[in-house]
Amino acid sequence: MFNVSEQKEVSAKLTKGLLDVIVLQFLRLESMYGYQIITKLRKNFGVYFGPSTIYPLLGSLEKKGFIDSKWDMSYERPRKIYHLTADGQSALSFTEESLALIFRKMALNPSEVQKGDDLLC
Repeated sequence: MFNVSEQKEVSAKLTKGLLDVIVLQFLRLESMYGYQIITKLRKNFGVYFGPSTIYPLLGSLEKKGFIDSKWDMSYERPRKIYHLTADGQSALSFTEESLALIFRKMALNPSEVQKGDDLLC
């Protein structure tokens, strides 16, 4: 039987593998600073990703042009607020469509999937 610790391990691996997509989805809903993202990940997925994981990911997404940032000085301490860009929205939409297609293909019986069938085409 698939026990609770195995379930948590699978969930953590899936979350880590989709972390960039999850962060883009969060930023589609609202602009956030890094600690908000860390907190929201833990609250929604029960997995802790610390600053050493999240900030390099945010830097990578910004370098790709999927997000941008600006400093908000209105807080007690300055915070870097991240926003989803149009390119980020396009990348997120493509990824969501690709994942939906993959899940549809996985739901098919093996006999319904043609030999050499490409999952993303």
